[in-house]
Amino acid sequence: MVSIIRSSFELVAPRADELTQLFYGWLFRIAPETRDLFPVTMELQRTRLLRALVHVVQMVDRPDELTVFLRQLGRDHRKFGVIGEHYDKVGQALVGAIKEMAGRAWTTEIENAWVTAYGIVSQAMREAADAERGPAVWMARVMEHRRVAPDLAVVRVQTSQPVPYLAGQYVSVETPQRPRMWRSLTPANAPGPDCVMEFHVHTVPGGWVSRAIVSHAHVGDVWRIGPPMGQMTLDPRSRADLLMVAGGTGLAPARSLIEQLMVDGSDRKVALFVGGRTWDSLYDIDTLRRMAQDNPWLTVVPVVEEDGRRYGAETGTLGEVVARYGAWADRQVVVAGSPPMVRSTVSAMLDAGTPFMQIHYDPYHTD
Repeated sequence: MVSIIRSSFELVAPRADELTQLFYGWLFRIAPETRDLFPVTMELQRTRLLRALVHVVQMVDRPDELTVFLRQLGRDHRKFGVIGEHYDKVGQALVGAIKEMAGRAWTTEIENAWVTAYGIVSQAMREAADAERGPAVWMARVMEHRRVAPDLAVVRVQTSQPVPYLAGQYVSVETPQRPRMWRSLTPANAPGPDCVMEFHVHTVPGGWVSRAIVSHAHVGDVWRIGPPMGQMTLDPRSRADLLMVAGGTGLAPARSLIEQLMVDGSDRKVALFVGGRTWDSLYDIDTLRRMAQDNPWLTVVPVVEEDGRRYGAETGTLGEVVARYGAWADRQVVVAGSPPMVRSTVSAMLDAGTPFMQIHYDPYHTD
């Protein structure tokens, strides 16, 4: 089944945009009531569907990891008001769209493989959603909005009850400026009793939600927070030292993990390489340096692509600089940032000899 799923998906993957449009066309035709679950503008939603589909295909031969992801996804979909019968309609639409795209290459064997695979996926999601007793969403009020650059804001929100996330996980948020348009954000702080979550938001090309948050969010706005997702968390059983590589607002999960280590009283050594194109893009460097001064186990290495010597920084891309320091074979590695940054950094580290199994990043969230 794994081989059939992957080979048949390769047939339609080059026309991925067309596939997602076709899928939603099928879905809204056979289940028109589902249209109200989605925003008016569907571009972002189609991207998320494709990302989830690619992620499932990539992990179809790793059932343990896939099950964790699917259960998180099932709990997350409660925020949309998804009910059991919607899963059946989604399956019909997905198989119908792929079949239409595949054309003459489609066979009964391929159809049976996709129907079976989707049955496994939907069952895991349904069971997790049905078993969940916590809120579908958490209401959060904006208590601080600080614009640290024209295209970057730090936003702190407070929920009425704790969101059960672990340091390094991400959540989805919905803002009053962009109803029904959810954006994934990673808290930059470890969970605490004050129910405060800090987000670092950078505008991205075509980013309807990110632009609205940076430019138009206000103190007092009420956000909706979805359930936590992601597996880029600290393994409580591990005592290995850590290397964290963070580009741009990829600093958020790294800082959250460092805060958690501070809360735990850990003595694990941590090297944090934080990078940007220019020195000004290292928006949180002063805070990071103070954290390093207060915690001798933490080393912060700033990296800029321009000449960084006058700032006491390394010069080059994050991948280039980290690889210059060696293979880091004795460390667990966390990489967070934009998809191109993650890809180039992981590639450079593999070339330098870093064992692949020691490199951790969130493929669903970043790619």
